[in-house]
Amino acid sequence: MNHVNKASSSRSKRLRKKLYLDEYAMLGFSFQCNLTLKDQIQFDIFLDDLLGLIAARDLVLGGGGNAKYFNAFITSSKRYASPKNEDVSFIEAWLLANNKVSNISVGKLVDVNCGF
Repeated sequence: MNHVNKASSSRSKRLRKKLYLDEYAMLGFSFQCNLTLKDQIQFDIFLDDLLGLIAARDLVLGGGGNAKYFNAFITSSKRYASPKNEDVSFIEAWLLANNKVSNISVGKLVDVNCGF
């Protein structure tokens, strides 16, 4: 994704990099879902599985929840990198395949620094 806007196109490459603009923009996405887990142990297993998938794709997760509800924001673990649309689709498919997860809402990729 190339995020070029007119206001930042006149800025130097060094400044665009420092401000995380245009080709240096960092993207991420959010998701939320309901869970039907019986206890904290099942929640810990769910979270460990999810974190394993995310780490394997060089992503990081911030968020939290409990045995009934979970929400998070996911972005790349590398500087000046972003999740791809394939990563969003992969996480969404994993959530949909889990029978303990319902009411899934996955957001689009947004600029981590300026997209909220």
